[in-house]
Amino acid sequence: MLNNKELKKKKPPANKLWQHLKKNTFTILMVSAIGILLISPDAKSFLLRQLMATGLFNPSMDKPEMDTANQANADFNFTDGKGSVQSTSSLRGKVVFINFWASWCPPCRAEFPSIETLYTKFKDNPDMYFLTINEDNDPATGKAYLDKEKFSVPMYQSNGTVPAEVYSGSLPTTVVLDKNGKVRFHHTGFANYASDKFVKQIEELINEQ
Repeated sequence: MLNNKELKKKKPPANKLWQHLKKNTFTILMVSAIGILLISPDAKSFLLRQLMATGLFNPSMDKPEMDTANQANADFNFTDGKGSVQSTSSLRGKVVFINFWASWCPPCRAEFPSIETLYTKFKDNPDMYFLTINEDNDPATGKAYLDKEKFSVPMYQSNGTVPAEVYSGSLPTTVVLDKNGKVRFHHTGFANYASDKFVKQIEELINEQ
């Protein structure tokens, strides 16, 4: 009959790998989460959207992020979904909300629901125009993203050179032109354009004579 010492000797060793996993569960979960965020645009945009919900990324026209006093001509050409070329100069008399975006851009994805909300609120106002400029290499990719997310915001593309004062290549970039074509708001990075303050400021621009 085996004594206690002999039983301990014959007992198989614990699974070291399992012990290691249990000991480092939190680290493994954190590394996995970071990996997902680095790979998945949807995961990144979800995280950014949670940050937007804090109100820290609510935009305001009180303090424009660029000097609009000596700005160059902000007009440029764009193409609609039917291939027709227009110019922002033809939109005088309207407040123009311009957003440069791409489907692969997580900050663009994060803010797009707020743009959709803003568009829904003002789309029937004859004094408001939404110019959402898609920067995907293949326009079909941008269109597929809008369809997948069931966004109704119209999609356009720039045609020719866009003044650097309007768009310098950083996504997302949002610009608001007043009825005279003057830049009243310029922001690089994501923001919540459905915030009460921003909506009110758009209404004030529309009511300007």
